[in-house]
Amino acid sequence: MNRIENLLDDLRKNPRTWLITGVAGFIGSNLLEFLLLHGQKVIGLDNFATGYKHNIDQALSEAKNACNFNGNLLGDFDFVEGDIRDLQTCITTAKSVDYILHHAALGSVPRSIEDPLKTNDVNINGFLNMLIAARDQNVRRFVYAASSSTYGDHPVLPKVESKIGKPLSPYAVTKYVNELYAEIFFKTYDLNSIGLRYFNIFGKRQDPNGAYAAVIPKWIGSILNNQEIFINGDGSTSRDFCYIDNAIQMNILAATVENPASINQVYNVAVGDQTSLNELFDLIQVQINKNISVKSSIKPKYRDFRVGDVKHSLADISKAKNLLSYQPSHKIKNGILTTIDWYIKNLK
Repeated sequence: MNRIENLLDDLRKNPRTWLITGVAGFIGSNLLEFLLLHGQKVIGLDNFATGYKHNIDQALSEAKNACNFNGNLLGDFDFVEGDIRDLQTCITTAKSVDYILHHAALGSVPRSIEDPLKTNDVNINGFLNMLIAARDQNVRRFVYAASSSTYGDHPVLPKVESKIGKPLSPYAVTKYVNELYAEIFFKTYDLNSIGLRYFNIFGKRQDPNGAYAAVIPKWIGSILNNQEIFINGDGSTSRDFCYIDNAIQMNILAATVENPASINQVYNVAVGDQTSLNELFDLIQVQINKNISVKSSIKPKYRDFRVGDVKHSLADISKAKNLLSYQPSHKIKNGILTTIDWYIKNLK
């Protein structure tokens, strides 16, 4: 067995207690489903600012069905409706927790440009509250959602964790400050943490609607509903798109790694591949047309490049491979296939 398989076997035999902040969101609900499927005790915290109760309900249902099918023991789940901007809520919720997977945040570069004050309040003040809670409750490990936006205007590809540029948006500033605070809490209070710099994570339960929807669910929803699709720029903009199962693997590895050299680090969470928006659109449309009776012939419309975005993004994942034994399970094509299948079955 590889390292992740050994870890999961140990977790099933010796269940831990995990706190997921932002549990009603896309990544949070997928982490919930995975941990319950492997018999863990999970506490979820969310205020439903950007997450949805139906994400939690679906995660519980899918974990239960999978456990019934596989004969696994379903884990336990307690939900706390609360806001990470309230320190006492954070401290109380973190009591007797082994690991915190911190994913509560206000995402989106455009949202942060429109409302930098609220983005700062949630992403920095809320983050600091969770660090204090982890410290005061003697949590074993604090794993947090960092961001590839931290690389800012640094031009070199692929992106290596030790080389960053200047932030290009308020959102990027907040995610960089998170890394600085985590480092200081280790040096000052000996709180062990790991930051995960996510590169365009996608998969089931990612919201396809709204002004700040990520590109993959938005395009899938638009094609299925025969709606207009817009590409910012000429379509040559590229990203390192990463399927949700890879992000889940990294959370588990980061929370449980014991090698001191691997802890109090930040890691890229990606696959090390580069896909342009034009290539992405063609891939999604072709795969959807293989699964629906009325074929889509939508052509994308091009508009101005979006302020605060970077032109190209590609991750070097050698650090995660070397220090965490990370092995991406999905490249973009098989991740897109799985995602499309889920949306066709679930998108109303």
